[in-house]
Amino acid sequence: MFIQTEETPNPVTLKFLPGQEVLASGTADFPTAEAAVDKSPLATTLFRIDGIAGVFFGSDFITVTKSGDAEWQTLKPQILGIIMEHFAAGRPVMMEEVNNASQASDDDDPIVSQIKELLDTRVRPAVAMDGGDIQFHGFDQGVVYLTMQGACAGCPSSAMTLKAGIENMLRHYIPEVMEVRPVY
Repeated sequence: MFIQTEETPNPVTLKFLPGQEVLASGTADFPTAEAAVDKSPLATTLFRIDGIAGVFFGSDFITVTKSGDAEWQTLKPQILGIIMEHFAAGRPVMMEEVNNASQASDDDDPIVSQIKELLDTRVRPAVAMDGGDIQFHGFDQGVVYLTMQGACAGCPSSAMTLKAGIENMLRHYIPEVMEVRPVY
């Protein structure tokens, strides 16, 4: 198994591409070791490495965030070893399937459905290329509430991505959208 690594716009996060499916659908974000317990054997094992601060799974990638004082040259070989061993053993990435994509439902207001559709078709693929995802939390009085995940969470350019990128795009297509605000 050959695992590729890519840098992300966030200097404390690396993207690992194992060359096979990681999650069949949705994404999974583990900002702490406690969040991974009983949910993901792979994330739980990765958090055993001293210096790991976050783990995020996408369809075909894993992003790992390090604590500020940890060095990638020390962490990277350990992470690669754990990922390789995990997939070679055929163990599950998650204990249950996840699906937190913002798919529109029949209960959604037409504006919310349009927002979710734009997020799924235009935004989600772009942020996935950088090792992250975006989660929709709501729309109220012209304001869209979103959370950046994975490599995009805490990235120095995430505020610019939300404001200049996503907000401008949503405002262009949906006149009712006035602003995008992050949810932490």
